[in-house]
Amino acid sequence: MIKHSLPLITTTEYKNTLNTYPVILVHGFRGWGRDEALGFKYWGGFRDLETELKNKGYKIYTASIGPISSNWDRACELYAYIKGGQVDYGEKHSKEHGHNRFGRIYPGIYKDWGERDNNGKIKKVHLIGHSMGGQTIRVLDQLLAKGSKSERSYSHYSMSSLFSGKKHWICSVSTISAPHDGTTLADSNYLLAYAKELTAYLGTLSGNMLNHLLDFKLEHWGLKRESGESAVKYIHRVLESPLWENNRDIAAYDLTTEGAKELNKWVHTQADVYYFAYSTKATRNNYLTGNVVFDSRMNPFFLLFSNKMIYYRRNDPIKVIIGKNWAHNDGIVNVISQNGPKEGSNDKIVKFNGQSKKGIWHDMPMLNNMDHGDIINIFNTFGNDILPWYTNLMEHLISLPE
Repeated sequence: MIKHSLPLITTTEYKNTLNTYPVILVHGFRGWGRDEALGFKYWGGFRDLETELKNKGYKIYTASIGPISSNWDRACELYAYIKGGQVDYGEKHSKEHGHNRFGRIYPGIYKDWGERDNNGKIKKVHLIGHSMGGQTIRVLDQLLAKGSKSERSYSHYSMSSLFSGKKHWICSVSTISAPHDGTTLADSNYLLAYAKELTAYLGTLSGNMLNHLLDFKLEHWGLKRESGESAVKYIHRVLESPLWENNRDIAAYDLTTEGAKELNKWVHTQADVYYFAYSTKATRNNYLTGNVVFDSRMNPFFLLFSNKMIYYRRNDPIKVIIGKNWAHNDGIVNVISQNGPKEGSNDKIVKFNGQSKKGIWHDMPMLNNMDHGDIINIFNTFGNDILPWYTNLMEHLISLPE
C-alpha cells in the first residue's frame, strides 16, 4: 500500500523547556478505552499510538469516558478521570435531565493536575480530542475557567470543584475532525441509527470476549450492568432504554447542527489557552460535473454516510441553513464544521501562519485524503502513515510559549 505524506506543522516557535505538560487524548462518539475492544485501540487501531509516542519520550495519556453521553456529562467524567475522584454531573443538570447526580469514582491518571510545582507554576495539560472529543474538551475548558453559575446558585450542598471555575489548568486545546458546528449525519438521524445498529450488532455476539468489548458508562442513567447479568442482556437493556428517545442530554443531540449551535453559544475560547483545529477530508470535486463526490478509497463503512452528507440540504430559516458548502466531508463530519465553532459563536478563527496565539482558533493545514477513521489509524484505507504527523503535533505542543 502506498504511504502518503501528511502536511506537517511548520512554526516559528522554538521548543519551550518549561512546557513539559502531559497530553491527554480524548475519544469521540462511540469511542472506547484502552482495556476495551479486545485490545483494538481507539487511538491507533492495531497500532498503539499512546505507547509509540511514549517510547519517543512524550508524556501522554488516553482518557475513557461515556461513548454516547452528552458533552456536559463527558466533560464531568473527563475532569474526574484526569484529576481523580467521583464524577459529579451537577445537581441542577442532573435533576433537569432526569439522571443521577453522581457517577463513578476514578483514581486519576494525572492527580497533580492543577497543583503547583516547586517554582509555583501550575501543572497544566494539553488536550487533544478526536471527533466529538473535540466538543467535549471545549466544554471542559469552559467549565474549568468559568465554572457553572447555575450549578453554583442551585446546589444545596457541596458540589464538584469543576463548577466553581477560575482554574487555569489547560495550556492548549487541539481538535481533530471535530463537529464544532455539528454534523448533518446527526441531523438526518443516521448517526443515531448507526449507534443503535452497532449496539444491536454487539448484542448478537456471545461468550466471554463480549464482556470486555464495550463499556457504556451509563450508571447515572440507571443502566449499570448488574452482577451476573450477561453482556447480551445488558446491551439489549441499553437498547430499550428511553435514553435514546427525545433526549437532549445525549451525544446524538449534541452532534446535530442545532445542538452544536446551542453549545457554541456558551462555550468560548479563553484568553490564556491555545486552540488548534485540524480538518480531515475524503471527498473531492468532480471536474466534469462540478459535483462533490466521495473518494473511492474511503472506508467502505463510511461511503453511504458520506453520500448522504453530500446531498443533504436544509433551508429552514429557524435552523442552521445547510447548502452546498456543507457537502465536503470525511465520511462522518462535514469539513465546514471542523475548523472551529461558527454557528452561534463569536470565537475568532484564523488560518495558521506558523505563529501560535492564545485565545483564538487556528485553522490548521487541511488533511486531504483522510477519512474520519484514518486520522486515528482505524482501518487506514488511504494508507496514510500517522505516526510522523502525531510526532510533529507533540513537538508543536511542547514548543508553545507560556
